[in-house]
Amino acid sequence: MTLLDPDKQAPREAARIAEAAGRLGTDAVLIGGSSPGLSRQEVAATVRSVRAAVGVPVILFPSNAAVVSAGADAIFFMSLLNSRSPRYLVREQKAAAPAVREAKLEPIPLGYLLVEPGMRVGEVGQADLIARDDVDEAVRYALAAEYFGMAIVYLEAGSGAAAPIRAEMVSGVRQAVSILVAVGGGVRRPDQASALVSAGADIVVTGTVVERCEAIDDSLGPIIEAVRRARQGQDALGS
Repeated sequence: MTLLDPDKQAPREAARIAEAAGRLGTDAVLIGGSSPGLSRQEVAATVRSVRAAVGVPVILFPSNAAVVSAGADAIFFMSLLNSRSPRYLVREQKAAAPAVREAKLEPIPLGYLLVEPGMRVGEVGQADLIARDDVDEAVRYALAAEYFGMAIVYLEAGSGAAAPIRAEMVSGVRQAVSILVAVGGGVRRPDQASALVSAGADIVVTGTVVERCEAIDDSLGPIIEAVRRARQGQDALGS
């Protein structure tokens, strides 16, 4: 999945990136960011532009209730499970629920977990970050997400992280839960994406790599191809 932050590019630029990502084979486009100043109008404008440019699902990845807008296919209805603040555990979700219903968005329940370094989203979300090597802690939270009935557990190192989540953590979580496992933050190279899928990630989210590179075919294309090959390898092992 390709993540676009409306705070980092204009709608027209977001559409350009989304079109390229869709052509290269991304499975979905996520729209959202961690900036507390992001507005519903900015998100809505980006959603409209992206929807016109791609044929894959467009999913909101909201930072707060105020950015919920119509036009997307679905929304990650998520709880930041290792936040110290009730705001990010349930209060923003309570405020957003009527808007989600009014906009006729498909809510996808998601348990969001921030792992070191956490970056800006860790600061904004007031998170007690999971240490990079603390697989047991990640497993405990992931199991809680599954038992809450969430469809996805998302391990996030943070936008701009120097390195992605460790494969050992992904593998430990994958073995512990039956729900989908998503991983994001710090994925810049094909080998990193391949290792995450081989470890058990169902979804790899890329954001910074498309924001900082004009030649998207050269940056994102090899990552998507690596994910496909690793996924085919996992399917072959499963059969």
